[in-house]
Amino acid sequence: MNRDALPAILKACQTRRILVVGDVMLDRFIRGNVSRISPEAPVPVVHVTREDAYPGGAANVARNLAPFAARVHVLGVTGTGPLTDQLHSLLTQHGIDTSGLLASDEHETIVKTRVVARGQQVARIDRETIKAPSPALVARALAWLDLILPQVDAIIIEDYAKGFLTQELVDAITRRAAARGLPVTVDPNPGNPLRWHQATAVKPNRKEAFETAGLPDPGDVPLPVLLAQLPSLAARLWEQWDTRQLLITLGEHGMALLEKGQPLYHTPTRAREVFDVSGAGDTAIALYTLALAAGCPPSQAAAISNLASGVVVAKAGTATLTPEELLEAADP
Repeated sequence: MNRDALPAILKACQTRRILVVGDVMLDRFIRGNVSRISPEAPVPVVHVTREDAYPGGAANVARNLAPFAARVHVLGVTGTGPLTDQLHSLLTQHGIDTSGLLASDEHETIVKTRVVARGQQVARIDRETIKAPSPALVARALAWLDLILPQVDAIIIEDYAKGFLTQELVDAITRRAAARGLPVTVDPNPGNPLRWHQATAVKPNRKEAFETAGLPDPGDVPLPVLLAQLPSLAARLWEQWDTRQLLITLGEHGMALLEKGQPLYHTPTRAREVFDVSGAGDTAIALYTLALAAGCPPSQAAAISNLASGVVVAKAGTATLTPEELLEAADP
């Protein structure tokens, strides 16, 4: 990544407006200390010292964008009640437009609560009901989308396979985006096998890519061996996904960008230390899409995305980064 070019790119990013569509969640962390085992069951007793909450899922993608973009909008479905109010409040604190969070009595706000003791996660409690949106809810979503589309420069579709994203809904979104010439990027989930018609880019991680392609992951092999397998992997994925670009995150090996008719582009990881990979994929697609919207070629967008992910994995929890941290990470 050319450090000298980054300030101008970030300045261009600050004029772009991004819409994030997908499964929104609330991430809660209960932190404490453990000094004994419960006499009631062989489990640790956690003495709570702190509780934190952050936007999760597609809402975390929006949070990653907020320090970099001019405006961020989010479209998803929630339940009602205090937890929903908390999610709205957290997003609003980051300047994110929550008018597209569609409250529904038929759904509940997805909440993932992690119990962490001395830096180690000891339990996770999920509150969720996976349910497809009703025709009436899809109509509400598309009506809101039609109002907001003239105000955005790119769309991110973030799929956590929690029910909101159906083939009908994503096809309606990509058709509308294509008519306006808007780039659409997708973070897919094998648990919700959709065809991504007219998508600009799809960003699976390594596990998702091999699983979706129906190919065995080669495992712990030298990097050249892994990269040599990616073109045939991409060919299988292109049979299923109608997309121009594939951005495959490779963990400690960085990222690989594949475009039809172009040589594979690999950007090695810039992470100095890996502390927690939670949310790194959200950071990756957020910065990749924003860089594309700012006019970067795909390879440059991939390098920026990879650089940003390297910063985030060195932080604990569902983390984000700032433009200043990105600039610092680009220094040799």
